[in-house]
Amino acid sequence: MASKRAPSGNPASPATPATTALDRAGVRYQVRAYEHDPAAPSYGLEAAAALGVDPARVLKTLLVDTGAGLAVGIVPVDRQLDLKALATALHVKRVTMADPAAAQRSSGYVVGGISPLGQKRPLPTVVHAAALGHDTVLVSGGRRGLDVELTPTDLITLTRATTADIAR
Repeated sequence: MASKRAPSGNPASPATPATTALDRAGVRYQVRAYEHDPAAPSYGLEAAAALGVDPARVLKTLLVDTGAGLAVGIVPVDRQLDLKALATALHVKRVTMADPAAAQRSSGYVVGGISPLGQKRPLPTVVHAAALGHDTVLVSGGRRGLDVELTPTDLITLTRATTADIAR
């Protein structure tokens, strides 16, 4: 998988904080763009279908509130985040889904395009352990209609994540 970034001016795959973070880290990745349908009921399942990728390999980035700050859970798009399991993995009593406006402010991305990469400030992050069973995974590239494909090991390294069984 070669590092791919379209020349500036190409609206299909512009530079984003996520691709900039990948480039700076020297990580090999592939940009995977698709035509986003604003009426799609699930951004993640839409991405998997549009890109022809098994939904288990397409990961969604969900921000949660720990009561002491925000954190990130990354799970396959065809699964749900298990809030109790994530709380356990983060060593906190409980977590709730973050307010969308707070998630956008913290990450610098819009809901539906929140990437775990290149966020404004690093947050405690947990990746669903099953991601390690794939050669590559896809996460949001920083906007709706743009994913990046990389190894799960690189994702974990760049986000300083831990892994745990956090999906149901």
